This record gives sequence, structure tokens and C-alpha cells, in this order.
Amino acid sequence: MSNYTPTVLTIAGSDNYGGAGIEIDTKTIHALGGYAFSATTALTAQNSTGVKALLATPKWMFDKLLESILSDIRVDAIKIGMLANSDIISSVVEAIDRYKLKNIVLDTVLVSSSGRELLEPLAIKLMVDELFPRVSLITPNLLEVERLVDRQDSIKVMAEALFELGAEAVLIKGGHSLEMEATDYLVQKPLEIKSFSTPRISTTHTHGTGCLLSSAIATYLARGESLSNSVRLSKTFLYKAICKSSNLNFRYYRDLVNRKESII
Repeated sequence: MSNYTPTVLTIAGSDNYGGAGIEIDTKTIHALGGYAFSATTALTAQNSTGVKALLATPKWMFDKLLESILSDIRVDAIKIGMLANSDIISSVVEAIDRYKLKNIVLDTVLVSSSGRELLEPLAIKLMVDELFPRVSLITPNLLEVERLVDRQDSIKVMAEALFELGAEAVLIKGGHSLEMEATDYLVQKPLEIKSFSTPRISTTHTHGTGCLLSSAIATYLARGESLSNSVRLSKTFLYKAICKSSNLNFRYYRDLVNRKESII
């Protein structure tokens, strides 16, 4: 067994409540045996009732955050979450090209669960035009797909529309559907569709689930798993996390770190 620890850079906003963003990404990456580096796109003030305030990181500072890590460390995978504005997106695009980054998972964060806009509307087109063709996977939920392609249709039709926007592979998340099972659909070119289902859990503890899933996928990619297997393993990991969601996150993640091999 190799002693090498895979490295994952999370590019996302900071959640002072601890359930999403940089904070949940770091917990997830470490729980799955990786080492997390971070570049914070924005500070948020939030709690269980929603996002109260948001302050984007100045571009000059964000550039330094990326440079300080990428010029020094070999990064095996990238998770991208909340991007805040066009300046941040431009910096990420420049870094991907400059450092020839691979294994990039983009969680297309547009709006918080409480309805707060987390990406400036004018920046959405830049994200689509510049980031979609550069990343390995995008992970929109059904509401985000509808906003990106202005429709809700069959998985095949929605995936084709996202491919036309430049995406290489798409994970359409079905957590917002009304089905008895929570089913996510991985679609890879030319049009290979795989579904991953878990029982739907009746809980309000869903804050940060998209962040957790995308950072888990990035970690499994960093460990050398295929994209399909990374999604499968991450979906199972998320399901177990939601099952335990009535417990405090730090207690759950401490237990996961202490018994990593039993969940991988």
C-alpha cells in the first residue's frame, strides 16, 4: 500500500457556520484520506437560517492564494465551488492554463439554499464559456440545470444542452426531485448515462451536500479512481453523511477519520 497522500485544492467560499464551502470540503477531503489545500473566493456570514452577508476576496489576494499553493505543491485534483464574480473566474481560468491542472470538479453554485445569489448574474456566462470546457465534470442540481439551459427535460436532452455549452461530463443531481429515491445521473460523451440512487431521507440537514459530494468526487479522482467510480463512491459517502446528519458535523467527521477504511 502506498504511503502517498493525494492532494486536493478546494476553491470555494468560506462558510463560518461550518456546513458548506471550504469548511465542509476540507473535512470531506481529509476524511477520505486526502490532504486539503484551499483558496477562498469569498467570506460569508451565515447560520442555519441562511446567508446574511457576502464579501468576495479581492482579485489580487485571490491570485496570491492560488499562486502560493500551485507554485509550491503538486495538486492531484481540484474542487471548485462558489466563485462570486468574474474576477475570481478569470483568475481560476488563468491558473488552470498556467499550471495545466487536471481532475477538476466544478460545482455550479449559483444560489444558496436560502435563495441568496452566490454568483453575479453577468459572471454566469463567463463561467460557462471559460470553465466548462476546462473542467473534468460539472455537478449541477436540477434547479441549476434549468437556469443554465433554460429548460427541464429528460436527462438526455439536458445533458446534450450542457455538452453544447462546452461541458465534458455532467452529473445531474436529483436531490430536488420528488421521487422516492435520490438519483443522480452521470453523463459522459458521447452520451453514456449512468444512474446512482440512494433512498431519500426525510431531513432538513441538507446544507452543504453539494459541496460535500463534489469535494468527495475530486478526492477519489486524486486517489486514481475513474470518474464513474468516483461518483459512485462519493454518492455512498454522501448518503452515509446525511444518515448521520442529526449529529454535529465535527463528531461525525472525527469518527470517519478514525475509521476511514470502513467507508471507502
